[in-house]
Amino acid sequence: MEGGGASAGGGGGRAVSRRRSEKPYKGIRMRKWGKWVAEIREPNKRSRIWLGSYSTAVAAARAYDTAVYYLRGPTAKLNFPDEISGGGGLKDLSAASIRKKAAEVGARVDALHQTNGGHHHESMKPSWYQDEIDLNKKPEPEGEDPAGVDYW
Repeated sequence: MEGGGASAGGGGGRAVSRRRSEKPYKGIRMRKWGKWVAEIREPNKRSRIWLGSYSTAVAAARAYDTAVYYLRGPTAKLNFPDEISGGGGLKDLSAASIRKKAAEVGARVDALHQTNGGHHHESMKPSWYQDEIDLNKKPEPEGEDPAGVDYW
């Protein structure tokens, strides 16, 4: 039993680093069925603010950026620092008002991506996704052998 716990702990670090490389933006994650969700931890609390579920990673990331900007101010680390608008500030900085504002921004970005993109399903693919590989096809050599020797 103890050995299993040690190996699970050791594997957890690798899983975390792999998961981080699969996430294209900070503050978001992808559900098994392809939707992107955003949430943020409240400052000095253990609770999180749910920011919504979106069709695209960009929409979820923009919702996160909106929330982190209102929670941490202009020095916050944003996914899209050039895209944040300082106008229309919130007077009420409660979790509910931040959630509402972030959801508005995310929904607006989602709608833009779906109407402008046409193929919005392509934007749902994570950066590590590859098209299916034909396993019945013989692999092609990457480079020619300079001596022209066939090793097969």
